[in-house]
Amino acid sequence: MQTLCEGSPAQKAMAQESLNRWWWPTLMMFGPADDASPNTEQSMKWRIKRFTNDELRQKFVDMMVPQAEFLGLTVPDPTVKWNEARQAYDFGEVNWEEFWAVVKGNGLCNHERLQARVQAHEEGAWVREAASAHAAKRAAREAIAA
Repeated sequence: MQTLCEGSPAQKAMAQESLNRWWWPTLMMFGPADDASPNTEQSMKWRIKRFTNDELRQKFVDMMVPQAEFLGLTVPDPTVKWNEARQAYDFGEVNWEEFWAVVKGNGLCNHERLQARVQAHEEGAWVREAASAHAAKRAAREAIAA
């Protein structure tokens, strides 16, 4: 990002577009809000997780906003502002409907992603067939040798 931001105006625009595109999906990546997460409480109790989804999301925002500002980028959340009392950034609410749509297979790129998997499976059929033929040939040789 720094290299893009130090480059041409087109490169800086590309960096800003990337931040705009990935900001909200990245915040979603930490998982549902703690009050909607079925596993957070148990995972914290068993110490599988050291921080809740909301805590991790907050740490990310607190780390990334100053970096974006340093690079001259604008975080695509107009509500982001420093909260002096909390010593952390306040930020907008994640669109959880979009998050759950993606989780349920109805995201923007799900169709394309599934089509790519189907195509890869179909185009890889010859590899599976060759491996199966080789295994059968080897088993037949071993049966004769035994």
